[in-house]
Amino acid sequence: MIPVILSGGSGTRLWPLSRKQRPKQFLPVVDEENTLLQSTLLRLQGLKPLQAPIIVCNKEHRFMVAEQLHELNLEHQGILLEPIGRNTAPAIVLAALHALKADPEAMLLVLPADHVMSNIQAFHYAIEIAEKTAKQGKLVTFGIVPNKPETGYGYIKYNQHQAESKQIAYKVEQFVEKPDQITAESYLKDGHYLWNSGMFMFQATSYLNAVEQYQPEILQACHAALEKARQDIDFIRIDNDSFSTSPNISIDNAIMEKANNIALIPLDAGWNDVGSWPAVWEVGQQDPQGNVIRGNSMLHNAKNNLIYTEKRLVTLVGVEDLVVVDTKDATLVMHKNHAQDIKKIVQQLIDKNASEALNHSEVYRPWGSYDCIDVGHRFQVKRISVNPGAKLSLQKHHHRAEHWVIVKGTAEVTCDDKTFLLTENQSTYIPLGSMHRLANPGKIPLEMVEVQSGSYLNEDDIERYDDQYGRSNHEK
Repeated sequence: MIPVILSGGSGTRLWPLSRKQRPKQFLPVVDEENTLLQSTLLRLQGLKPLQAPIIVCNKEHRFMVAEQLHELNLEHQGILLEPIGRNTAPAIVLAALHALKADPEAMLLVLPADHVMSNIQAFHYAIEIAEKTAKQGKLVTFGIVPNKPETGYGYIKYNQHQAESKQIAYKVEQFVEKPDQITAESYLKDGHYLWNSGMFMFQATSYLNAVEQYQPEILQACHAALEKARQDIDFIRIDNDSFSTSPNISIDNAIMEKANNIALIPLDAGWNDVGSWPAVWEVGQQDPQGNVIRGNSMLHNAKNNLIYTEKRLVTLVGVEDLVVVDTKDATLVMHKNHAQDIKKIVQQLIDKNASEALNHSEVYRPWGSYDCIDVGHRFQVKRISVNPGAKLSLQKHHHRAEHWVIVKGTAEVTCDDKTFLLTENQSTYIPLGSMHRLANPGKIPLEMVEVQSGSYLNEDDIERYDDQYGRSNHEK
């Protein structure tokens, strides 16, 4: 069994914590120790036989995926980089074609990277049933047993009297779109409708045969895109021109709603897709007043609130059913009943080209991270952290000079034809137009303060001459 982890979502409904350049699957939204992606991988432990996973992700997120796998000491058998988003059907085709290169009988367990489950034993049992069913050539989907009339999910109608086997795999009668409240209530009362989880299991060949039958243009595009792909360190860069010819379509619309060999496994495992802040509240640890608190907060006469703060003290008095999320550069205050309207705020930010829609103040790079502390007219101050053994690209800037002050660790600095070491409380000046590089030769993180000055301070003022991560001038 090969886990295929789909990690291409943007998670805009969890703004301001989740943003385009670091969406929710790479954040510790529920578990304070592990991100959603890491939790997805960890809950598979104990399944046998289990091969290393295949990850499909946006090319902009490649270093975060690699780093989070490294933190868990987990191997992989391919991180496939989508040059553009084409939804789940083509993404899974890429994974299936890649898996077949090494295993002609590959069995795929397809999982989104951003779900939560509380009953791991029930999850494993459902997977065992699904594997037996998938070996019969079925395309297996998992339906979540609903506990409320939810309007935010699609539903799957099934026939309890038409089991595929004694292992409780049912025939699917219909996939239905997200309902209104009255329809959702009727689905719950009917008892033959499950939430569509977006999780699947099938043999790679079974899925590709269905794609060839119902969506041959997807298969053709993905074949060409993978044949022209190139290896880049840990990553497989999918060819952009070929992949862009694929239809942009979900696996449900492309295959599951059309094929006649679909089987359904009911799953009752405390599942939640944490697709909104109220969902985070639901799965969180609630105090006696129903509040879920992450970070430095004080409450008085407040109940059923979610408070998520990264640094500052947040206090609530005499309120209920609120979501308060405070990050370093943005604060959200919202009633839980209006969670779907966050997308409208994010769209307004995008329309204004506001950085808060794309990036956090703390930005992650393959070598470490930087945090913007202050910005003013012709200057910017950053706190920079470089991982042990890592180094930035050899580069120069056309519009800014930089002053570096070492706070912790040891820095190896290259500036034009000179290379030298700096330690705590030492500093150096990088003139405008100078060829320079920063590296951490030590065993502990390097931390420094960088003061930029000049007429243009954006990140695209970088001309790279050498980069151990294979980035071009336009890549982050």
